[in-house]
Amino acid sequence: MSNKKEAYLCVSAMLRAREPKLLSMEKAERMLDAASFEDAAKILTDCGYPDMSQMKADEVEQTLAARRSAIFDELGKLSPDKELVDLFKLKYDYHNAKAIIKGEAMGTDCKRLLSDAGRIPGQRLLEIFNEDKRILLPQKLADAMAEAKAVLARSANPQLSDFVLDKAYFDELRAAADKVGSPFLKGYIGLLTDSANLKSAVRTLRMGKNQDFLAGVLLEGGSVSTQRIANAGDKDSLAALYARTKLEKAASLGADALAGGSMTDFELACDNAVNAYLRDAKLVPYGCETVCAYLAAIEGEIQAVRMILTGRLAGVKPQTIRERLRDLYA
Repeated sequence: MSNKKEAYLCVSAMLRAREPKLLSMEKAERMLDAASFEDAAKILTDCGYPDMSQMKADEVEQTLAARRSAIFDELGKLSPDKELVDLFKLKYDYHNAKAIIKGEAMGTDCKRLLSDAGRIPGQRLLEIFNEDKRILLPQKLADAMAEAKAVLARSANPQLSDFVLDKAYFDELRAAADKVGSPFLKGYIGLLTDSANLKSAVRTLRMGKNQDFLAGVLLEGGSVSTQRIANAGDKDSLAALYARTKLEKAASLGADALAGGSMTDFELACDNAVNAYLRDAKLVPYGCETVCAYLAAIEGEIQAVRMILTGRLAGVKPQTIRERLRDLYA
C-alpha cells in the first residue's frame, strides 16, 4: 500500500458514510412528483439541506452556493492533494473570466453573474482584472484572460474569446491531474475532453462551419485525436470515431442530432457517460477516486436540485424538468 493512497483512508471513510444521503434518482423523482414546491423542497432535508420550502429562487441559489462552498472548503482541508479540490474550482474561475471579459467589452455590470466557488472569489477576480494586477492571479488564468480580451477586441466575436479560455481551463485540468498522479483522475479529465470535443464537433457541423473552424475549437488530451475529429465531415464518420468508447451512445445520438434529432438528448448522453465513469469509483475502497467522485456527485446534485426547485417555482411541468435531468451518482 502506498503512503499516498493510505493518506486517503480517513477522508474516504467519511465520504463513504455520507454517500447514502446524496440525492438519488428515486428522491429526485419524488421531488418532481410532489404536490407543490414546498413539498419538493422538504424532501431535501433528508439529504442534509436546510429547509428551503419558503425560499424564493434567489434564496435557493444562495443556499446551494453556500453548500458547495462549505464542501469545497472542508475537503480542501482534508484532502491530501489540494489540487484535487482545485480541479473542481477551476471551472468557476473560467466562468467568471468569461463574464468579466464580456462585461467589459459590452459595458455591462457582470457582478450578478460571478461565482465565489472558484479559487478566487468572483468580485476579487473582477477587481484584479480592472486594476490590471495580473501578478496576483495564477499564471495560466492571467495569460488566458489577457489573450481572450485581445481576441474579443480584435474579432468582436465572444465565441472566439471563450475558446481561448476553454483551452486554458483544460490545460489547467490536465496539470492538476498530473500533479495528483492518479490514473483514474487522468481518465476522468480525458473523458471530459472527449465529451467537450464531441459536443463541439456536433455543434460545428450543425452550424455548417468548416474544418478549419472545428480544428480551432478542439481540445488536446482526449482519446480521439483532434485531427481525426476535424476530418470527420458527416454524422456517420463522427459516430464511427467513438465506437466502442464510453461515448459510443452519445456519438450515436450526436449523429441523430445532425440529422435533425434532439440536441438535449445528445448532450445528456455525453454528461451521463462521464457520470457512469465516476460511479466506477464506488468499487475503490479508498483513495483520491473517492474524493473526486464525491465532489463530482455534489456538483451534479446541486445542478439537479437547482433545476427541480427553480423549475417548480417557475411552474415548469415536471416532465419537462425530468427530460433535462442528468443521471445522479447515488
